[in-house]
Amino acid sequence: MPSSGRLEPLDRPLESTAVADDVLAPDQVDGIKRRVTALLPAVREDLEALVRIPSVSLDFFDQQHVEASANAVAALLRAEGLEVEIVREGGRPAVIGHRDGPPGSPTVTLYAHHDVQPPGDPALWDSPAFEPTERNGRLYGRGAADDKAGVMAHVAALRAFPDGPPVGVTVFVEGEEEIGSDSLLTILERHSEKLRSDAIVLADGSNWDLGEPALTVTLRGTIRVVVTVRTLDHGVHSGMFGGAVPDAITTLIRLIATLHDSEGNVAVDGLQSGEASDLDYSEERLRLESSLLEGVETIGSGTILTRLWNTPALTTIGFNAPTVETASNTLVPAASAKLSMRIAPDEDTEVAYNLLKAHLEKHLPWGAWMEVLLDDEGPGFDAHAHGPVYDQARAAFADAWGVQPVDIGSGGSIPFVARFADVFPDAAILVTGVEDPDGRAHGANESLHLGEFERVCQAEALLLARLGAMAR
Repeated sequence: MPSSGRLEPLDRPLESTAVADDVLAPDQVDGIKRRVTALLPAVREDLEALVRIPSVSLDFFDQQHVEASANAVAALLRAEGLEVEIVREGGRPAVIGHRDGPPGSPTVTLYAHHDVQPPGDPALWDSPAFEPTERNGRLYGRGAADDKAGVMAHVAALRAFPDGPPVGVTVFVEGEEEIGSDSLLTILERHSEKLRSDAIVLADGSNWDLGEPALTVTLRGTIRVVVTVRTLDHGVHSGMFGGAVPDAITTLIRLIATLHDSEGNVAVDGLQSGEASDLDYSEERLRLESSLLEGVETIGSGTILTRLWNTPALTTIGFNAPTVETASNTLVPAASAKLSMRIAPDEDTEVAYNLLKAHLEKHLPWGAWMEVLLDDEGPGFDAHAHGPVYDQARAAFADAWGVQPVDIGSGGSIPFVARFADVFPDAAILVTGVEDPDGRAHGANESLHLGEFERVCQAEALLLARLGAMAR
């Protein structure tokens, strides 16, 4: 069970960095950093072993690999003295391990996930997806960054304290994050006493840049719908009836076009927007990181980071209609599109879905028939990242990198973060991560920058030390 020590309330005013710096002496900081560096060869060896397990959690793939991955993670945690169990609540296997800290110390929950995305087309990889390969200081392989490096960052932090961590530690490694974490809420509720803690470190985020650490403090929410438009009972000759009878593809295209204004802003009335933090992010950097082609304009108004982190975005991510190769001179009777809408971090998902549906109903052309099905939804997250735990996290990052971290948002959605916040409202939630802008998570040639990984491991070990010292 978690140890009984509690940190101070998390809603008090932000303390100065100087206060956080006083918790550990410089020689203590240097000693922890040296221990982690010495551990890195063995940590990397274990990371490579995890990457070699093709633990793709999608149903189409062999789920024995996901089982093998869970067992491997469990063995790593047992080796560090944790009491470990593998739990299943209707989904893929998750691993929960716990080790008590010194009397009166707080408890920290460390989260990561051991499942990975499919590798995709092997021809797009410069080396085999599940054979970790180093090139130019980066380790390439599916899951090398997302998120098996997160698992190993937790293990490295534990190994930094051979006599046991200075706080109580619970490690929770999920097995279905890449398919939506459907059973996560059940796990959190049924195992809440095992997972309850003062601070939760969710290692599934990214840093601002190489050499520049970050805490992710906001995440956009997500709504995904499938829109089907029908105009005919069956297909008919486009020459005989075209010009008087609308086809479903053209109708659907006109409907989708109403979702943005002339600048590319989302045109759904009533959706919330916010303002991003004032960080320097140029259009040149956006073009480089997004691979935007020369001459193609950016869309939307406001600062780039506000567009990426704090305002709605709407993307057509799929389309069902005859292909170019199979098309005939026919008025197509029905067509479908899958729309992905990102919403502001504090937007309610049900409200956002109803606003999107109302817009589609209002702008449906030519009296066509339409069906809108909710395919998926996930809430956003706003950490309001103030208090002693956040102070210590920022100080630990500064210790490891030698520069102050920045608070960033993410345009992507990680719904499980909000689920943790809902179930454990009193815990400070820290979204950290091993990724950097060139990590290419989910894509071909996913990779981990090994120098940054070392600093991530150092920062997490330092955070545990700082929280333990602060409690004392």
